[in-house]
Amino acid sequence: MKRYLVFWLVSALLVGPCLARGGETGGEEAFVQALEEDGFIVQKGRLGYLDLIKLHEAGLVPSAYGNNPATKYLAFFVPPAPGHTVDDQISQVQRPPGVSGNVSAFWNLRPDEAVVFVGRTPPECRYFCFDHIIMSRAYGNETRWLFANIADALNNLVIRTEGTPNGTPGNPYNQTTVIVATADRGIDQRIRAAARSAGYSDDAMNTQVFPASILNLGLENDSDTFAIHLRPALFTDQQAGDNYIDNTPATVLRVTPENATQLDPYGYPKLRVRGTGMTELDLTDDLEDLRNAILTRYSGLKARELPASAGFPAGIDAIQRGIDAVGPTNDAAYLWSANQTVSSATPPFFNTSQYYGFLRDPAVTLGNDTDEFIIVYGVNHVATGKATYSSFAVYGADVWNGVGSITDLDFNGTAEEYLPDNPDAKYLYVYKIARNCDGDPRCFEVPYGAGGHGIDLDQPLLILWRIYLENATKTGPSYEEIVYDRAIKFDPASQG
Repeated sequence: MKRYLVFWLVSALLVGPCLARGGETGGEEAFVQALEEDGFIVQKGRLGYLDLIKLHEAGLVPSAYGNNPATKYLAFFVPPAPGHTVDDQISQVQRPPGVSGNVSAFWNLRPDEAVVFVGRTPPECRYFCFDHIIMSRAYGNETRWLFANIADALNNLVIRTEGTPNGTPGNPYNQTTVIVATADRGIDQRIRAAARSAGYSDDAMNTQVFPASILNLGLENDSDTFAIHLRPALFTDQQAGDNYIDNTPATVLRVTPENATQLDPYGYPKLRVRGTGMTELDLTDDLEDLRNAILTRYSGLKARELPASAGFPAGIDAIQRGIDAVGPTNDAAYLWSANQTVSSATPPFFNTSQYYGFLRDPAVTLGNDTDEFIIVYGVNHVATGKATYSSFAVYGADVWNGVGSITDLDFNGTAEEYLPDNPDAKYLYVYKIARNCDGDPRCFEVPYGAGGHGIDLDQPLLILWRIYLENATKTGPSYEEIVYDRAIKFDPASQG
């Protein structure tokens, strides 16, 4: 059985009731017809919600892979290349009415193929992006899980849509756009021509490059496996956002030339550069004052400060070293309360207890004693202008299951009670994590329970911070320009 069988099994579960049906947009059928007239085979795919917690609880994967509990990510479910089918065993698994089993969230791509998104962008939200990802790669006889972004994402500040023609400032939300994900310049040009003939504006078309120079393109068993994820965050109207997730007004197409074409591969795309030269570092003294105020307030308890470090490698670093990147995007900086950055080579659907022991050494657990809790504090990176949105989330360290997220929307005014006479307190925040918040509005209650939705009392946990999209650079903030967030675990003084 092919090594991608588990990938298909995962996709089969995801394609069920969480799969968006997609909406017909203006010239979509004319677009498909124009592509076929130009000698392409066109297969329709879909967009679907990647419910990583559901996958874990179903026993298909041992980890939730650092799911973002603040939002739901959509994946492109793409049909296999012509002449390739889903394994019969997978067809038996996948039976929801009206849903074809011949699609997957993880797929291969020939050097002359394209995956195309045509439809509307998410409704108004703080952030969204389309990110292309290498999921796995063969290293000799070993297949490794990389989960690494390939290059920059198409985010709401750069995407070309009807509301942001040629990527100019405007309204990128709920706008028609076309995204051609391909390795080949000639294929891209032909697809764009077909889209123009169907009435789509060239000003609303985007290219997402799969650079052949760093990828193993093709359909063989040792070819790279890819994904494209759509990450929206913090909808202005949550109901509108939910409707978009459940019934995305867009279609995914796999476009394959019927006849051999002369390849004209794209080079690696130019990246947006992190950093403005302006930092948060002048707030370091204020943050130290806040730390002292927190320690003073809880001086009767035993304090243990948790180390914060950069959590994940850059995607291109992971690709070159053959290690797991855990799904980053160039649009963000990531910090977590572990003591080193992810750096291990891992097989698909890895067992984190085998590869990431540092997440539990020394273990941080959270009991139900009222004097046992964690205080998370730091700089509000949105208030300083270094981020469009930021958050921290609580994870079970054994299976990387995110059980709750607090965003910068909850940060305002939380540090002033600790530093009432400090004018810079408005740039800081303080938040509590406990099993019982006892009515404290600035506290997150960590749920109990086995499975992905809770963290048991004896299960280690960690804090993960996400710092997304600096407006000035249209990419993630530089690690050198932010002050790292922090956390302190408090226990009853009687504990050893």
